[in-house]
Amino acid sequence: MKISICGKGGSGKSTIVTLLANEFKARGYRVVVVDSDESNSGLYRMLGFDHPPIPLMELVGSKKGLKERMAVKFSSGESEPKMEKLTLNKILVKDIPPQHIKESDGLRLVNIGKILHSLEGCACPMGVLSREFLAKLYLDEGEIAIVDMEAGVEHFGRGIETSIDEVLAVVEPSFESLELALKVKQLAAGAGVKNTWAILNKITSDEIAMRLKDELARRGLEVIGIVHHDPKIFEACLEGHRLEEGVASKDIRGVVDAVLSKT
Repeated sequence: MKISICGKGGSGKSTIVTLLANEFKARGYRVVVVDSDESNSGLYRMLGFDHPPIPLMELVGSKKGLKERMAVKFSSGESEPKMEKLTLNKILVKDIPPQHIKESDGLRLVNIGKILHSLEGCACPMGVLSREFLAKLYLDEGEIAIVDMEAGVEHFGRGIETSIDEVLAVVEPSFESLELALKVKQLAAGAGVKNTWAILNKITSDEIAMRLKDELARRGLEVIGIVHHDPKIFEACLEGHRLEEGVASKDIRGVVDAVLSKT
């Protein structure tokens, strides 16, 4: 099962990814987290790793090299969603070179690539590689991939979700976050994803949760779980260390129960 986590910037996507990864691992699943967000660099710390793996982008000759080859493809009339750069037609987790994957007690992390320098250009090569990697990634029984997408909805335009089984839209208490989640549902359906649900995050009261849930339901998006504001998460994000067990960790158990019951 491949699960994509989407949402507005700052909604808590990486937090939800980490909570889900920890809970699935606790239930005996072998989890691979795919960091497909080119701007947020702290996911590896939240997962408890000392440093990130070498980006998969280096497997295809770095971002610069991929951009140059993409330019040749564009000039020949090939569209971005059809470009392929990985040599294997089917990728098993065990086939990923060790320098490109971090592992600890059943939890693994791969990193597509990051924007690191000014004037570096767009993140299009990361999108091309994310789409191809996820399409070719083959999961054995008991394995789950959780993908931390870039903020917004541009990744849908690159066709990254065409190989995703479930999309979870993270909604914080804001109008912009709610509207983006509804857009995610629409675009996910267009990409062929059958299951799209919302997760309410950073919730401080039952009243706020009910207002968001009712509005999303009125517009056809089911809320699969509610994650309340957790001071431990706030502190971990502020200090840059691993997420600790707290209120949010207990809340995410209901989300995992719901996902497993619906798939």
